[in-house]
Amino acid sequence: MTEETLAAPSAFDAQKRATELAILDALRSVVDPEIGMNVVELALIRQVIVGETESEVKMILTTPFCPYAGSMLAQVKEAAESVLEHSVKVTLLAERWDPKDAGLAW
Repeated sequence: MTEETLAAPSAFDAQKRATELAILDALRSVVDPEIGMNVVELALIRQVIVGETESEVKMILTTPFCPYAGSMLAQVKEAAESVLEHSVKVTLLAERWDPKDAGLAW
C-alpha cells in the first residue's frame, strides 16, 4: 500500500454559507409560471457555488422543452446577482425533474 497525501477537509465557512442562503432566498422570487411555485420550492436549484469573482447556480427545469426556460434562466441570474457584487453563471443541467423532489405527490 502506498502512502497518499490527503487534503484536509476545508473548515466550514460561515460567511460563504450565509451568502449561499441569501442567494437561495433571492431565488424564491423566481416563479415557474406554469406551476405557480418558485424555483427553490420546486427543487430546481441543484447547487449554488459562491466564488470570489464569479459564482454559479446549477439548475434544472420542470420539463425539457419548458417554454419559459430563457426567461427563468435570466431571472435566476438577476436574482443571484442582486445578492453578489459580481457576475453569476447559470448552468442548466440535463437532469430530469421529479415532483417528489419538491414534496409534490400527484
